[in-house]
Amino acid sequence: MNIAYVRVSTVDQNEERQIKALERFNIEKWFMEKVSAKDTKRAKLQEMLEFIREGDVIYIHDFSRLARSTKDLLGMVDYFKSKGVELVSNKENIDTNTASGKLMLTMISAIYEFERSNLLERQREGIAIAKSKGKYKGRKRIGYPDNWNEIYARWKNRDITGNEAMDLLGLKRNTFYNLIKEHEEK
Repeated sequence: MNIAYVRVSTVDQNEERQIKALERFNIEKWFMEKVSAKDTKRAKLQEMLEFIREGDVIYIHDFSRLARSTKDLLGMVDYFKSKGVELVSNKENIDTNTASGKLMLTMISAIYEFERSNLLERQREGIAIAKSKGKYKGRKRIGYPDNWNEIYARWKNRDITGNEAMDLLGLKRNTFYNLIKEHEEK
């Protein structure tokens, strides 16, 4: 069976370019998701790994769509090989079943990982420079909701649970407990 795995990093990004590039392979089953590839704990990737059978061919637009680290990518390629599944990358045009293909895969994967590390390093450097100039303040601070005192008192008296308080305040867990810590330190 011809299977495609399509991934973009954020919900704002569009997977259309990858879909268009893979359509020529007569794909029978598509696995698509909008999530970072920082690790392999991705719902559709895991679903695909459980779905594949011997003789299947997995098509990806490029190796960075499948994994961001050399270790993860090579681990997946080994897993595919153990299951009798072939991996085809449209962009790199590499056959992972040959020795030279595996060598190229390793080199390209290392380059993608290096690129990602450099990007994150540049981002950290840029943030540090912006902070030193007073131009970067981080995320906008979330203040206390209007009904904070009432809900906090009910939560403190154990009239409601933390989850109920978060729902009533419209806050996420970390924000809720950070505001409690701040409130109690005053």
